Amino acid sequence: MTSLTDLGTRIVIVGSTGSGKSTLAAQLAARMNLQHIELDSLFWGPNWSETPPEVFIPKVEAALSVERWVVDGNYSRVRHIIWPAAQTLIWLDYSLPIIFWRLWKRTLRRTLMREQLWEAKNVERFWVQFVTRDSLFLWALQKHKERRETYPQLFTQPENAHLQILRFHHPNETQSWLDNLA
Repeated sequence: MTSLTDLGTRIVIVGSTGSGKSTLAAQLAARMNLQHIELDSLFWGPNWSETPPEVFIPKVEAALSVERWVVDGNYSRVRHIIWPAAQTLIWLDYSLPIIFWRLWKRTLRRTLMREQLWEAKNVERFWVQFVTRDSLFLWALQKHKERRETYPQLFTQPENAHLQILRFHHPNETQSWLDNLA
């Protein structure tokens, strides 16, 4: 059993789109009194405009200036800032059917409820998510295999040897771990 103190006070959560990174990060942040840093909220501007690296990187650095945090997101362009500072990395490595089911439910909820996301107040549109090249489903499909190949290699790099890696293969496994966190 992992204890809260074993996790440290700087945690990063990675995984495919729709895997539940932000939800888990919010739960851990509340439970452990950590600042929740959602990389999507720092990256996406109004009307889904991407924040350029010269703005995004300083935003991430500023967010990480607090002592205690949990970050969720896979942005490789800021990995060199986040991973060295983190103590624990949690990888939500779920199968594609699980990811697609969770992404379907989330996208349906967001589009029907017209949820405004982050400070940018972006709203997901049904058509975009299910029919266009900008679909999150297409993105998840493209990135899933890549992450399964890349992350294990990255974990063996000397610069990441300090990280405690927790890899979960199913939401039930993640929930059980969270429920049993001492």
